[in-house]
Amino acid sequence: MSSTTATLQDVDSVDDFLNVAATETVPLFEHLEFEFLLEYDVFAPASRGRTRVHKPPDLFRGFLHCYYEDVYGTRPVTRELQHSLVWYYCGLDKPPSRDTIDRFLTDLEHVIDDVFDRLVEQAAARGLLDSTYSIDSTHIEAIQHNDAASWNYDPTAEEYYYGFGCTIVSTGAKIPIAAEFTQTKQADQETAMHVTRDALAVDTPVWMLGDSAYDILDWHDHLLAAGVVPIAPYNPRNTDDPKDIEYRVEDRIKEHSEDVRLKQSILDETYNNRTGVERTNDAVKDCGLGHVRARGRVHARTEVFLALCVRIVVVITNYERGNKPGCEKL
Repeated sequence: MSSTTATLQDVDSVDDFLNVAATETVPLFEHLEFEFLLEYDVFAPASRGRTRVHKPPDLFRGFLHCYYEDVYGTRPVTRELQHSLVWYYCGLDKPPSRDTIDRFLTDLEHVIDDVFDRLVEQAAARGLLDSTYSIDSTHIEAIQHNDAASWNYDPTAEEYYYGFGCTIVSTGAKIPIAAEFTQTKQADQETAMHVTRDALAVDTPVWMLGDSAYDILDWHDHLLAAGVVPIAPYNPRNTDDPKDIEYRVEDRIKEHSEDVRLKQSILDETYNNRTGVERTNDAVKDCGLGHVRARGRVHARTEVFLALCVRIVVVITNYERGNKPGCEKL
């Protein structure tokens, strides 16, 4: 017996079954309050403008629902929110128009970084972060009509793609806690330092893991000064006299401290946890990060951060519902 048939036998009618399916995302709204969106000036009506018909927290819930259900882009989102149960359970008084959706997304661009940070704080307050942070970059495909995107090479996949990049720091049950939208997958040193500082502003971990692209002296020294042990494979590029080390931190600790030593086995064992950030990337792509439908760089960046927000909301919801860490669905 198929799962659909079994489900249909548990309800009175097909209509009831469709109602259940349409409200699957209701748990996303049960454990989190989004009223803080009302604090942002960008959502306030103009002094001589009309009062907003739809409140920002309700529209944000609408986007959470749509991204969770793999519905992206202003037109598809507008169509999805025409369904009565959907807009009702998102808190809306009536279906929003496409102009309303466009305006909200445009306004959200100005505060999406802070919205993301507020949700990260809510995850941290629940004790969902752990002592190991990982940093990595991933590719983001864009529609061909997005003139702000460009052709980039993804060395991991060994292929070219049209789009952007995103550098993410993650921890815990595949939780993104800091991120930056970039023109290409490979982040430069400035981006790496910026995202790292943002991550440390959330909490101070014991370890910070990165691949050989993060064999950066400033990155290592900044983390060590903050009391964090950075682990990134040593990359002997551009040197005729490579050091006999596996990880750059071995040399940095030797140079800055005569007393501290780290066993190779501990470094290896800890570095093996770096695959967690790759799983985080995959989880966030399931929330819409993988392929942005918006045109322009700013709209695309907002969609990326919305996907990051959805991932945090899913993790918090699973935690509140007693589901095991890392659950992808509610």
